[in-house]
Amino acid sequence: MIDELYYSLDNGPEKFNLTNEGQMEQYLGVDIKRNTDGTFELRQPYLIQRILSLCKVDDAFKSRSTPASTPLLSKDPDGAPRKYDWNYRSAVGMLGYLQGSTRPDISMAVHQCARFNNDPKMSHERAIMHICRYLKDTSDRGVIYRPDKCKGLECYVDADFAGGWNLADADSAENVLSRTGFVIMYAGCPVLWTSKLQTEIALSTTEAEYIALSQAMREVLPFMNLLKELAVIFEIHLPQPQVHCKVYEDNNGCIAVAHSPKFTPRTKHIAIKYHHFRSFAIGPQKCLDILPIDTREQTADIFTKPLSPALFVYLRGKLNGW
Repeated sequence: MIDELYYSLDNGPEKFNLTNEGQMEQYLGVDIKRNTDGTFELRQPYLIQRILSLCKVDDAFKSRSTPASTPLLSKDPDGAPRKYDWNYRSAVGMLGYLQGSTRPDISMAVHQCARFNNDPKMSHERAIMHICRYLKDTSDRGVIYRPDKCKGLECYVDADFAGGWNLADADSAENVLSRTGFVIMYAGCPVLWTSKLQTEIALSTTEAEYIALSQAMREVLPFMNLLKELAVIFEIHLPQPQVHCKVYEDNNGCIAVAHSPKFTPRTKHIAIKYHHFRSFAIGPQKCLDILPIDTREQTADIFTKPLSPALFVYLRGKLNGW
């Protein structure tokens, strides 16, 4: 199918000037390792080594089993100044590219460090070092893709309600913002993932989960349209008669709000901004199934908060494949 697309572009009326360079082994610094069982792994070992070198993390440092340190970071206005002189912003920039390309398991840890580029303290520096010590023993790993033709489009979405509240910095509104985390998967393979703070203060766990669900749907719905366009060219497994997506949410109150056609006094203030997707979850245009899932099986939990080593390794296996 790819060869047919290449031939049509090369010999079509548009007269594209194309060259066929064979199998892709590297792309924008990403190594593509193909395995004999039909799976492939995307890795960035050289970038990881550059990050470790920048932050002066060598074999003398003990490794860490998870990337996110506890407690969650805050501005730490009265905290001790940094100890090392390496460039904090450069480290965050490289870690940001790494997490967005091949290491979704460090997304949450990297994002919370990126919030303090303007005035990093020793606590933020230690958080960067913690990520590096986690990467030290996993520098040759990335994300493994095992396509499963039995699975279509899926989205796992979760939220951490006001998890960053800190008594030492209680006057900062940023500390009560909830965190959204979601991953969009096709054929069991992660395609797009996000860990970010919500832009307004949620008043309950249900509201935080519903805002996260709505934010995820802003990515899912355009992605569904893209799959429809690609299905004209490629043989894509899509439920008929339309593209359908299973969305997994672990909060029953959030699911009830998504399925309810009415606005209640407790949810009417989010009606305009966050109810945009409900016509796709109920009614004649339905193309979303919002389904409950056990919290322990919620893959997106890895994007919202620091986890215990056992749970982190389990969810990393579901997400990264190792």
